[in-house]
Amino acid sequence: MTKRGTFRQWLSAGALVLAALSMPARAGDGHGGDDWYDDDHEEREPYAFGLWGDLPYSTLQAETGIPNLLADMNAQELAFTAHDGDLKQGSNSKCDDALYARALGWFDSLRAPAIFTPGDNDWTDCDRPSNGGFNSLERLDHERKVFFSTPYTLGKRRLRQEVQSTPLCLGVNGPTPCVENRRWTYGGVTYATLNVQGSCNNLCDVAPDPKEFAARNAANIAWLQQTFQDAKRRGSAAVMLITQADPGWDNSDPTRAPTRDPKTLAENDGAPDGFQSFLVALRAEVIAFRKPVAYVHGDSHYFRVDKPFQDAQGRRLENFTRVETYGDNQANGLNDVNWLKVKVDPRSREVFSYQPQIVPANRVAVPAP
Repeated sequence: MTKRGTFRQWLSAGALVLAALSMPARAGDGHGGDDWYDDDHEEREPYAFGLWGDLPYSTLQAETGIPNLLADMNAQELAFTAHDGDLKQGSNSKCDDALYARALGWFDSLRAPAIFTPGDNDWTDCDRPSNGGFNSLERLDHERKVFFSTPYTLGKRRLRQEVQSTPLCLGVNGPTPCVENRRWTYGGVTYATLNVQGSCNNLCDVAPDPKEFAARNAANIAWLQQTFQDAKRRGSAAVMLITQADPGWDNSDPTRAPTRDPKTLAENDGAPDGFQSFLVALRAEVIAFRKPVAYVHGDSHYFRVDKPFQDAQGRRLENFTRVETYGDNQANGLNDVNWLKVKVDPRSREVFSYQPQIVPANRVAVPAP
């Protein structure tokens, strides 16, 4: 159960959060780095950025693999980077404050602006006894303070982002702004993060929270729709959405995600479905937008770029691409501790192209030559 503040208490708290987000960020705010700037980068020249997530899941990955990966990204010219959630494994790992402080240090060590969206291992699963038995909403509130206290990204260089203010999500003391949902435009392409989670999107596992899910799901759908509206207004060449959960898209591959009817988008297995209404809204926006849409997620730990989304008649949505980042393979140490470079050419037909980056120092099965 979560604590419920009075209407006046949560309204005042929300106003304070939004006021803080509206103030200009400064170098001395405690986040490190002093290169803050506002820039939509509307010039439609080619550029590249990096995607990673579901890391680290072991001490070896944290102490060796991640430093190797960060150094590899820092050695390249990237417009920004984005981690799509899960800062640790889901079991036998604590959701203590040190976890988030460590991750903040990694993000702020990146030369390029660093974006992050939470994962279920970071908050919804924190109520598991093996995770320390924390209050999940309190941990999400903590992440909001650590990673999302300003309207800027993390990293040595920082980009200003649009921050969702309404509808409200839930925090441990009641309704609160969903400050983790962000949007930015770079080089004529619109990007957004959305807090969409594994573990049934907080409808299953140790302590499911239907009220929290309902508020966040409504906020996510609103942010999704507003993102496409913004992209249309700007004349963006494409849209990319970055989330954590693999919601499942069709009847294939039940070992990695829920299976669902690709026409109705209803889940088949009888488990709580935390994704159908979101996917229905996403499909409508993808069809109406007509231009390229990329949907980035982690969660099921299998690098792939494919086109699993279908319309209500079972026809594949040609302008939609699912992108799943590399994820943990802790049984094989540093294997799969890699990242994905996305090349963007807003003037090209498909806009996005994908280049896996196998970190030389993290190669296991076939050592680097």
